[in-house]
Amino acid sequence: MSQEDIADVVASFVRGARDAKTLGFDAIELHGRHGYLFDQFFWKATNNRTDRYGGNTIKERTLFATEVIRAVRAEIGEEFPIFFRLSQFKMAAYDARVVDTPSELEEWVGPLKDAGVDIFDCSQRRFSEPEFAGSDLNLAGWVKKLTGQPTLTVGSIGFDNDLIKALNTKAAGTDIPSIVEAAKRVEREEFDLVAVGRGMIADPNWAQKVREGTFDELLAYDANMLRTLV
Repeated sequence: MSQEDIADVVASFVRGARDAKTLGFDAIELHGRHGYLFDQFFWKATNNRTDRYGGNTIKERTLFATEVIRAVRAEIGEEFPIFFRLSQFKMAAYDARVVDTPSELEEWVGPLKDAGVDIFDCSQRRFSEPEFAGSDLNLAGWVKKLTGQPTLTVGSIGFDNDLIKALNTKAAGTDIPSIVEAAKRVEREEFDLVAVGRGMIADPNWAQKVREGTFDELLAYDANMLRTLV
């Protein structure tokens, strides 16, 4: 990407955010995980640039994202929430890591917060897995601890396998203990929100049933359900 290309992309994000606000949406989310464009700048393996958008440190490699966030914030104002979605892993590389330590994570998310992110959407293959050795905190827990911002967790909540395995094996069994664990961790304020994807595809009443504790009524997910979205 040339500087002109980057300027065009920034302008496109601004236009999209403005349109979302005009159309009556309550917030926007910038997608920076799983190998998407922001993530390609974050990850050293894909960011080999020698200009100001590259660098050996994660803090240096946040520049493109912070430019987009600042431009979007300037357009939509201070009161319109900006979510930012991030992850360590990539869809084709579950073992990939953008950062290896809490201090590096702080260098990653700190500039994003300063640029205007209100809420971090933190994606993991399995939300229950600790992000770093020596602590039970998951990625969302660490980001909240380091930034003080609200965070959202996501990753195989309510299922006994991850998305890729579910695609290969078709069915995914309901894992009630993981739902209970997610709720308990919200209660102790490790993170603030929980996102559910496959569960809501399988059962639009998922949230209501979980709230009421009628777990036995949850509909099981099957990969064939994705065909109904086409």
